[in-house]
This record gives sequence, structure tokens and C-alpha cells, in this order.
Amino acid sequence: MADAINGAGRSARIDFATEQRLKRLAETDDGRKDVRTDDAQPTPPAKDEVKLSGIAAKAASSPDFDREKVERIKRAIEEGNYPLDSRRIAESFVALEKII
Repeated sequence: MADAINGAGRSARIDFATEQRLKRLAETDDGRKDVRTDDAQPTPPAKDEVKLSGIAAKAASSPDFDREKVERIKRAIEEGNYPLDSRRIAESFVALEKII
């Protein structure tokens, strides 16, 4: 017989495990200090650091495209002077839909 995958009884196990951990943390047997004390200093969070390879640094510093051409196209689109081939655009969408 297989159990249904619905999480039934899961919360009881989690609650029991949590209760057991809390009991262990609260114990102060043999003169031990509680796990959390007022004089304990929190550990500072680790700092992440990213190092780029030479190729990645070069790509990030100088993009591999013609910025002037992009600006000309943007202006032409804004002014309504950029030629659009609606048939070609539609064919591209059809090809994309076939992939999906």
C-alpha cells in the first residue's frame, strides 16, 4: 500500500522535531551556558565577491555593437520612419509558435 502524497502527518513530524531541538537548546546541565548568551557576538555575514575573467571584463567594458547605428534606428522608430515588413514579422511569429 502506498501513501498519498498530500503532506498528511507532515506537520506533526516537523512540530515534534522542532520541540526536541528547543528542549536541547534550553538544557543547561553540568553548569553549561545556554546556547544563546548576551555576550555572544553574532558572526558577520560573508561578503560576496565577483571576479570577471579577462574576456568577460573586456565584454563588459566595450560592448560588441555599433552604438551609433542603434541610436539611428531608435530615432527612426520614434519618428515613424523605420521600414517594417509586416509579412516578415508575421512569418517570424509563426516560426516561433511552432517551436513553442
